[in-house]
Amino acid sequence: MNKRSFLKNLGLGISSLPLFSFAPDLSTEASTLLPLPLKKGDKVGIISPSAATADRIQFQFAQETLEALGFEVQLGKNLKNRRGHLAGTDEERANDLNEMFADQDIKAIICIRGGSGASRILPLIDYKTVKRNPKPLMGYSDITALHNAIHAKTGLITFHGPNGTGSWNSFNVKQFENMFFNQQLVTFENEAVKGDDLIIKQNRIQTISSGKAKGKILGGNLTVLTALSGTTYLPDFKNAILFIEDIGEDPYKIDRMMSTLKLNGTLDKINGFIFGQCSDCSPSGGYGSLTLDDILDDYILPLGIPAYKGAMIGHVPKQFIVPVGAEVEMDADNGTFRMLHPIFKA
Repeated sequence: MNKRSFLKNLGLGISSLPLFSFAPDLSTEASTLLPLPLKKGDKVGIISPSAATADRIQFQFAQETLEALGFEVQLGKNLKNRRGHLAGTDEERANDLNEMFADQDIKAIICIRGGSGASRILPLIDYKTVKRNPKPLMGYSDITALHNAIHAKTGLITFHGPNGTGSWNSFNVKQFENMFFNQQLVTFENEAVKGDDLIIKQNRIQTISSGKAKGKILGGNLTVLTALSGTTYLPDFKNAILFIEDIGEDPYKIDRMMSTLKLNGTLDKINGFIFGQCSDCSPSGGYGSLTLDDILDDYILPLGIPAYKGAMIGHVPKQFIVPVGAEVEMDADNGTFRMLHPIFKA
């Protein structure tokens, strides 16, 4: 995902957006809504609510992946469209999402990729239909916009996890099966990788502040999350566990975005904090730089809440499938969090 151009792309064509909206006027936070469960043999839909997919073989990869998981696959009508960097017009991308939620035969929706552009369709989502037909929606990165907006408007638990064209290694597949087919209360713990080294260095967690905390887990990609600040598409983070990740951002940009979460009141509401992976986030010049550790110390330590960094969340091959909106308990000392309750309708 080209994060450096995200904010610029976000502003493209705003004047051409429709003046109407399907979004209901909700003055209070929606209560938690559980999606219907999944089983092998179900039909799932693939959509592209963000950027266009350049290589045609990626559509084939996504379909074959879901078929290998045991599903029948239906492609969104506008999946292969393109308008500039986007996978079709705003209306086309929103229509695919709305139609997949409205279709009773579709039991889950998988986003083929992230990129940028999902926030453009938020006013066009039919949230009433989403609420009437709760089903799993999965993706990450730019799909953060959908996770937060849908939860804010409907309370539906969605899933921050691999996109259709993402990595479906044995770790991700096993986690998917345990969560969706076996309906386990998953404990999310990093898979330590020793490699050819005397000590374990990969997937190490670092405790920022000790302790345990419970709450609804909310968050996602930091850039996308902060771009929702001040809108009705950002959920209430009161007593939540905030998780964030990012890619390709200099520390000074991370600092600016963490400042936004402080100024808009998000950080002062949360019970706990989990920082995932920040891929390619090293300083790229200038006179000196705060480190990521400095930034997290500045914003998180004063909160006095349990917090840790290094979770397998983000733009990494092996990644947690986080049930956005579910109740969890985190342990900052062990670098784990676990689901407390079933997340599918009985």
